[in-house]
Amino acid sequence: MNKETLEKLHYYELKEIVKGYCVSGLGRILIDKLEPSSNMKIVNQRLNETSEGRALIDASYHVPLKGIFNVLPLIDKIEKGASLDAADLTMMSNFLSGCRKVKLFIKDKEGYAPTLSAYGGNISDLSYIEDEINISIKGSIVDSNASKELKKIRRYIDICEGKIKERLDKFLRSNENKEYIQEFFISQRDGKYTIPIKAAYKNQVQGTVVEASSKGSTVFIEPNTILKYTNELNVLKAEEAVEEYRILATLTDMLFQRIRDLKMNIEVISEYDMILAKAKYSKEIDGIKPKLNDYGYIKIIKAKYPLIKNSVPLDFEIAKSYRGLIITGPNAGGKTIVLKTIGLLTLAAQSGFHIEATEGTELSVFNNVFVDIGDNQSVENALSTFSSHVKNLAEIVRKSTNSTLLLFDEIGSGTEPNEGSALAIAILEELYHKGCITIATTHYGEIKNFSKEHPDFENAAMEFEKESLEPLYKLSIGKVGASNALYISKKMGLYDSIISRAREYMDTKNYNYNLIKDSKKAKSKEEQEAENLYEYSVGDKVILLENDESAIVYKERDRLNNVTVLYNNEFIEVNYKRIKLELKASDLYPEDYDLNQLFVSYRERKLERDIERGSKKALKKIRKESLK
Repeated sequence: MNKETLEKLHYYELKEIVKGYCVSGLGRILIDKLEPSSNMKIVNQRLNETSEGRALIDASYHVPLKGIFNVLPLIDKIEKGASLDAADLTMMSNFLSGCRKVKLFIKDKEGYAPTLSAYGGNISDLSYIEDEINISIKGSIVDSNASKELKKIRRYIDICEGKIKERLDKFLRSNENKEYIQEFFISQRDGKYTIPIKAAYKNQVQGTVVEASSKGSTVFIEPNTILKYTNELNVLKAEEAVEEYRILATLTDMLFQRIRDLKMNIEVISEYDMILAKAKYSKEIDGIKPKLNDYGYIKIIKAKYPLIKNSVPLDFEIAKSYRGLIITGPNAGGKTIVLKTIGLLTLAAQSGFHIEATEGTELSVFNNVFVDIGDNQSVENALSTFSSHVKNLAEIVRKSTNSTLLLFDEIGSGTEPNEGSALAIAILEELYHKGCITIATTHYGEIKNFSKEHPDFENAAMEFEKESLEPLYKLSIGKVGASNALYISKKMGLYDSIISRAREYMDTKNYNYNLIKDSKKAKSKEEQEAENLYEYSVGDKVILLENDESAIVYKERDRLNNVTVLYNNEFIEVNYKRIKLELKASDLYPEDYDLNQLFVSYRERKLERDIERGSKKALKKIRKESLK
């Protein structure tokens, strides 16, 4: 499979989830190496293995993989001629014990897992090596019972160490030495038995200084009285090391003699660990083994995207009455997730993973799955977004066959819509003639129309809740989805007149350049010049071209060419080119009319009249406000 496909469909993330169910590094190594197979027989075998593992788990059986470790580094060590140490041999013993227990467990499970039970026959019972290791190694050290010679050497060591301690105890009890001794105990330093002596008296004690304290106040001296026994002990320790090495080498050689059987055991146990990890994952998601075919037919019933918890179930079908599907709908409506769900479920099944879906789901085994999802823009290669998509599409077209699943997100996007949609349709036609199964998303109307008219293509739409503007993430095959741009724009407050015009332009492509009355296009040259020269005055009644409603000029044009107008009891700034004179103030009001009255509220005007009449109530109100 194409590596880019595996990455874009998040196949490696899915494998990481399944790896989490492995007991040992052996299973994890196999899952790391696992890739989707295009061989129908192998895919069926993988899925059957997972189903058998699931049957064991559902029957409350627990395959005894405890104690199974990744012993591959130890095998490598043996093959290079090195002897295993005691800890290594203990690990090998645990591994052999685990193999033996698995072989015994699986032997009578043919009814639940015939294939897995048969695999158990390939495990070699090497219990005689396991027993020999357990006799010779205890607590990760070579046991004295490993050989008569080792037992004898260690007995002499015990006697020798006893004589050393006896003489050191005598040294500590001696009245002659009390003055020299810093602390009354025997200390082992650098493998030697020593007495802590005050530094000032180090020359008064016959012996060898082995170490000094960090402050220098104490020295650790090996007295000459034990020198004879110390030398004897060193010889015995050397003999002990030689004998231990001989025992370890003998046990390692026993393993080397059965290296092929060991490798086979590792292989089988690795398979068990991986298969049972798949089975545990299947149990976790309540997965199923889908039906399989090799002719491109896909029928998904209530399937869920593996990497999103509580995702919306997907119903999907292709290759029964059509081999190409064009998915449309609003942004963030779930189109891309549909593509990724179909692609990842296909890769999962071809890897032997069960999928979260309802029985009756059927998938096809493809030789290749190709995707064009996301932006492959490369700074190093100086590729534009569109160029990178086209480069990817060109490679896909070259490699596609009649056993290829193609997943395209926003095919033809990134360039001029007419060219982009035409190019996309040509690519879809070429891939159709190659016999591919093609699923693509788009916003382009031309591609929707192509799909609608083509006998082997079908449209589908992502459902959308109009009232809440929320996507439902549900796919409806047979419907043509809209981007809902106009509906969303209306909900966001854009004028109905603009929405109506946009809808008309979509339907007719007949752009009405004379829509605005008395526009510059329709006016005479003299009228245009007169309007351009006219400076709006306070009190002028104007038309707001945006919504064809009236307003009154409050402030004349400023240096930014904005005019402040009173509209719906609010003062707003409008570019002078976005308004049109309806009536001049001089035509509306008498020559001596106070234009400020136009912008003062009724309550304020009433208060002024009351004051002029000498109203005590009005004057009282003014005094009260002034005190505030």
